[in-house]
Amino acid sequence: MSALPDDARGVRSSPVQSVDRAITILEVLAELGEAGVTEIAVRLDVHKSTAFRLVTALEGRGLVEQIGDRGKYRLGMGVVRLAGAVADQLEVTRRARPACEELAALVGETVNVAVADGDAVINVDQVRGASSVVTHNWVGERTPLHATSSGKVLLAFCPPVRRTGLPLRPARLTARTLVRRKDLDAELDRVEAAGYATTFEELELGLNAVAAPVRGPDGVVVAALSVSGPAYRLSEERVHEVAPAVVAAAEAASAALGWRGSR
Repeated sequence: MSALPDDARGVRSSPVQSVDRAITILEVLAELGEAGVTEIAVRLDVHKSTAFRLVTALEGRGLVEQIGDRGKYRLGMGVVRLAGAVADQLEVTRRARPACEELAALVGETVNVAVADGDAVINVDQVRGASSVVTHNWVGERTPLHATSSGKVLLAFCPPVRRTGLPLRPARLTARTLVRRKDLDAELDRVEAAGYATTFEELELGLNAVAAPVRGPDGVVVAALSVSGPAYRLSEERVHEVAPAVVAAAEAASAALGWRGSR
């Protein structure tokens, strides 16, 4: 029996298989940043000509683009367009945007809105403050629930997320990451009592953050609104100073979504 994949033997792949492979290419480029056709073919376990046809089709739709004459590809602006369309459909991003812009102007740091995504938190909107010099775009990025202020909010205020979203063995990302379940449970109790969550270099060294819950019309927490920044500027003392403003912004976003209650 030949060890070559079907495509190398001239066997025509099904439309569903082609779609699956095209999606895999996008995931590979998202993971690696850039890759050549040969590398993509190896990841797909297909012949190089098949990988090239798929990449060319994606390039034609603007979903991938070639990097000059280097022979490598990266994600194209078409992906950004699609991601933006998804974000626009999330009511929370549209309704929370004014509160985020006001908060970013007030504190000068990056403001994010995030929602639960399985065992992680995914950022769906971002507003940069005047003091922010970091160009990192968190939109679309999945980060661990236990190591982010937004994740802690969603764990603390959403019982289903707390039961199923917290991994049995949370990954230690820095020396300050909480990984023991009893420590995490105690932290989430503090978050629930305080009405906001903090992280001090638990996701990345030098990065601090504070988040508060955003509620829907029925009072159920649907998102977290956070402020993050470098530890030298957003110190632990500063985090607690801006926490009331973060809570107020989250409550304003909740009101925009139709919530009329109080914490």
